[in-house]
Amino acid sequence: MVKKRSSLKKRKQRRHRRKYIISALAGSLLLLGHATTFIADKKIIGGTTPSTVSNQEWWAETDKKFQAWPRTAGPPVVMNPISRQNFIVKSRD
Repeated sequence: MVKKRSSLKKRKQRRHRRKYIISALAGSLLLLGHATTFIADKKIIGGTTPSTVSNQEWWAETDKKFQAWPRTAGPPVVMNPISRQNFIVKSRD
């Protein structure tokens, strides 16, 4: 009878430990999320958002520039995974 009581007591202790560990992990993740938001998004430490990120006209002009570049491609290449060398694939035509 003594053994049953001690094992029951140990089970309860394990349940309490699990409860504390899970709640501590959840609480720390919550605090980490809030800290990240305040530091990065609210900029409490300082700093500003670069104008290139917030300016839509700059984004549009940059996109036009990249789309206007000529796209040229070389011959198809196959990589040998063992020696890490690239080989040009020639067509059989």
